[in-house]
Amino acid sequence: MAIQVTCPGCHKRFNVSDKFAGKTGPCPQCKTVISIPKQEEGVVVHAPKPTGPTDSKGREVLKPIARKETKFNPVMAGAIGASAVVALIVALILRFVEGGPPVPLLFAGAFLLGPPLCYGAYAFLRDDELEPYTGVSLWVRVGACGVVYGVIWLVYAGIPWYLELTQDEAMTIYYVVGFAVVAFGVGAFASHASLDIELGTGAIHYGFYLIITMTLAFVMGVNLVNFSPDEPAETPTEQTPAATPAEVLP
Repeated sequence: MAIQVTCPGCHKRFNVSDKFAGKTGPCPQCKTVISIPKQEEGVVVHAPKPTGPTDSKGREVLKPIARKETKFNPVMAGAIGASAVVALIVALILRFVEGGPPVPLLFAGAFLLGPPLCYGAYAFLRDDELEPYTGVSLWVRVGACGVVYGVIWLVYAGIPWYLELTQDEAMTIYYVVGFAVVAFGVGAFASHASLDIELGTGAIHYGFYLIITMTLAFVMGVNLVNFSPDEPAETPTEQTPAATPAEVLP
């Protein structure tokens, strides 16, 4: 069995026969005297010992637990798709309701759509390196996240109403853009806190919900920049009829 030796002078590596073990000799490259290590001084690397139960031959009897992949659930995907079709049909029906869809119904829809949309986005945006949430724990988390998303719509519509602002005063570009920045920040944090996804991915998660709800609002004919109270109509003033020439002349 050959012994691997490294010359301390030129650092060249070469093998020597085990019959020279424990002896010295010159390096064939630089002639530096080299001490050949003994056979028992060699390093032997042993395989790691099994930590679990073993059979009579030392083999492990328990197999590692396989990770259950839940990235895509066809049944749940079908249910979400069917729900999307139903929501679209309802939106089309509400479009032709006289006076437009009732505001309470719009907010109820924003809250009801939250959990399934959060679930659908989580299935594709979650971190594959982390164990996915499942069962009751998953639905509690997507439910909490969906409620936060619905509250964002409620606040967006409620601020102008509470301040009794007109449409021109409330829905300026500064309000819409400023609120959108805050909304994406809150939405990203909500998804990060409830579903353990990165903040950047959380913003995409909230954006998915926002796009779907805005699309349904567009189908219903809802003007998303007109949530402020209507201005009171001006009372027409009674005009005095013009005097006739006969009334003017004496």
